[in-house]
Amino acid sequence: MNGADTAWILVATALVMFMTPGLALFYGGLVRRKNVLSSIIHSFAALPLVSLQWLVVGYGLAFGTTQGGLFGTPEFFGLTGLAGELKGTVPHLAFCAFQLMFAVITPALIAGAFAERIRFLAYALFVPLWATLVYDPVAHWVWGEGGWLAKLGALDVAGGTVVHLTAGVSALVCALVIGKRVGYPHERHVPHNLTMALTGAGILWFGWFGFNAGSSLAADGLASLALLNTHFGAAAGAFGWLVIEWSHRGKATALGIASGLVAGLVAITPAAGFVAPWAATLIGATASGVCYLAVLAKERLGYDDSLDAFGIHGVGGLWGALLTGVFADTAVNPKGADGLIRGRPEQMLPQLASIGAVAAYAAVVTFVLLKVLDKLVGLRPKPNDEREGLDAVEHGESGYGW
Repeated sequence: MNGADTAWILVATALVMFMTPGLALFYGGLVRRKNVLSSIIHSFAALPLVSLQWLVVGYGLAFGTTQGGLFGTPEFFGLTGLAGELKGTVPHLAFCAFQLMFAVITPALIAGAFAERIRFLAYALFVPLWATLVYDPVAHWVWGEGGWLAKLGALDVAGGTVVHLTAGVSALVCALVIGKRVGYPHERHVPHNLTMALTGAGILWFGWFGFNAGSSLAADGLASLALLNTHFGAAAGAFGWLVIEWSHRGKATALGIASGLVAGLVAITPAAGFVAPWAATLIGATASGVCYLAVLAKERLGYDDSLDAFGIHGVGGLWGALLTGVFADTAVNPKGADGLIRGRPEQMLPQLASIGAVAAYAAVVTFVLLKVLDKLVGLRPKPNDEREGLDAVEHGESGYGW
């Protein structure tokens, strides 16, 4: 065991956990006043729901002994037998805790697609089931020992496909299956507190250092590279979105800078430990443009992805996974692979395979799961309940006392 590595992974675990309350503030500020608690609870509820699922079956399915490269065995039930064991140079329990925080935030990201229009009971059932059926197997494909995408050579430092593509594609399916908010798009659904949203975005930026740099599982040069790349990706994403928005709409907005930095963070996630800082900057900058177009396309196509979970996380994760195959460079990480610009275009094949397989699997399983839950408990509140607001109807509370 290496003490410095262990200390860093414990700090990184706390940083990634802090991202979920940050997401709660980010999403909470973007909904209307009458749904602020409903939105915040979606993120906070993922912490206990996924944590208990991880304890029972999740960790084993994601990181247990491989079954044909598709999923692990539930051999770590209750996480027994891990104490005293090592995973690389850190305690196995530290690795388990770090990976748990990824599993927690991923289904919480999906909630942005159906904000303001889902019953809490349906959400509470959806989260652990989705984690079991979608997140855990895909995590095994990419990060598990013997996972089929890992063996194929797909590169993903911290979840461009595992976290953001699964969540983003599932978010799109949720938006289509659950349907539009009452009154959308004729009624304005204006964010009620952009100050809160920006605070949440700042927390996400801060926590993302643990998300990406912690994935090196060591306090080393690779962690330093991933941390710096994460920052440049976010900065370039925020700057790019502001420039595009200013050119397109004539104003630079607070929501724009928040959306851009998140788009940059999402896109750099799979590449953070495989590319040079200049490439990370290009990835973040181009992601802002691609995600901006995806958000505009939502209006043209007519679907209601309330908080642009697909437009930013789905499209951004896809873009980042693709550009990882373009800019990957063994000069900065000998344990990685060379990509297209380093004269190795064949790296694009496993990247494309991972994008296609993960997107298709997440879409199909999410669709089936939603249909089953709709039959069992119903997904949506009644229209009058939506108009009143889910804070009062679903939770019997108000976010503000005035």
